[in-house]
Amino acid sequence: MQVTRRKFLTQMSDLTMVAGGVSLFPTVLRAQASATIAGRRPPVQDRKFRSEAVEAYLTSVSKLIPDPVLVTLFTNCFPNTLDTTVEPGRFEGKPDTAVLTGDIAAMWLRDSSAQVWPYLPLARKDRALRELLEGVIRRQTRCLLIDPYANCFMADLNAPPLEGSRDDKTVMKQGVGERKYELDSQCYPIRLAHGYWRSTGDTTPFDAAWKLAMQTVLKTMRVEQRKGEQSPYRFQRFALNPTDSLVNGIGNPLKPNGMIASAFRPSDDACTLPFLVPANLFAVTSLRQLATMASAILGDTGMANEALALAKEVEDAARQHAMVATTAGTIWAYEIDGYGGAVLMDDANAPSLLSLPYLESSPDAALYGRTRAFVWSKQNPWFFEGSAGEGIGGPHIGRDSIWPMSQTMYALTSDSDLEIKTMIQMLKRCAASTGFIHESYHRNDCAEFTRAWFAWANTLFGELIAKTAMRDRALLT
Repeated sequence: MQVTRRKFLTQMSDLTMVAGGVSLFPTVLRAQASATIAGRRPPVQDRKFRSEAVEAYLTSVSKLIPDPVLVTLFTNCFPNTLDTTVEPGRFEGKPDTAVLTGDIAAMWLRDSSAQVWPYLPLARKDRALRELLEGVIRRQTRCLLIDPYANCFMADLNAPPLEGSRDDKTVMKQGVGERKYELDSQCYPIRLAHGYWRSTGDTTPFDAAWKLAMQTVLKTMRVEQRKGEQSPYRFQRFALNPTDSLVNGIGNPLKPNGMIASAFRPSDDACTLPFLVPANLFAVTSLRQLATMASAILGDTGMANEALALAKEVEDAARQHAMVATTAGTIWAYEIDGYGGAVLMDDANAPSLLSLPYLESSPDAALYGRTRAFVWSKQNPWFFEGSAGEGIGGPHIGRDSIWPMSQTMYALTSDSDLEIKTMIQMLKRCAASTGFIHESYHRNDCAEFTRAWFAWANTLFGELIAKTAMRDRALLT
């Protein structure tokens, strides 16, 4: 039978881990294995896309999951992007796929890349899925060529921008939904393209347009190093929340040091200091992936060498300028300005400091370990714990709000069975009443959440459950 949220919460019991006399997971609760919830997938005829490979994967992974609640959450969440957000089509005779973020009818370059990422390993077995993913890469190429500074585009590129963006003081081009310059929005399409190529061996999407888009990305990153060349980007918005706009239209001052400036974080909040460290480390990885593709697919050693040189410059600068000494040892800062200023925190959205290994962007394991301990503690001003759970949030929603994405990422980047199991139980507890993962929830009340339909969080959770089922099914009890 379906369990109400109140009944579900009363069926929990504490699970704690004590290290040095301090409880690291004081609020973790375990659900009864017998609890069940209802499936929430749309009827077959209402699904946006059906993949035979994904359906077979759902069946095979579900057999490895002992907990029926987690089985249902997995089958609800893993296919949520395909079920509800993709809009396959064709442009100039080639696949063209828009991917909505969920309850906001627009396509973010970051979200769309992350939403389809877990499907890449299955694409080799499924031609229709492979074509859908090719269409995402081609759509992202079109978007980057419209405006490399935009983070978000309309599914219909002839439609007007999102309502909240129409009065922004910036240069809005046709097809743009919102124009917040975020460095990661240039990195994620590279990550998706590289992952697609490695998973399928298909080079079809990497044509002259894609090459031009990548050249545009390289040029934009170089400009945003701000080494004597003024950025053409400006953005201001009339809003109650100051993180929704930029100081003087360009952001706070910086001193060039080789890193790449970003105006906004992956949360769509304005950067406090312009050099966003996790985005720069992500850029290093993405640039090296681009270099590999430029050489192997395009045969363009010039582009490959340019990407490698920029990657080395950014990484060297980060190692020199973006580390901060603390009582627990040196850690990565979240943001710096080149003048010696640093912001010590982490945000739930990826790229984050927590997510660096997941994005293959953690060049120093010991440094990451110290940083991880810092950001998953009360030393991080955006870390919250309460009776409903613990995790990282951010200014985008505000204080006391935990983002399940941070809990999922904590588990995905962990080698500890207890950490993984603990996070899954937290996620399960707060998702069981609705059958999906949300953007955020109040630290003391799972029912007080934002975004009932957030496909990235759903798909990422599905990725975690599948990975854990193949690692050790006992962690899913």
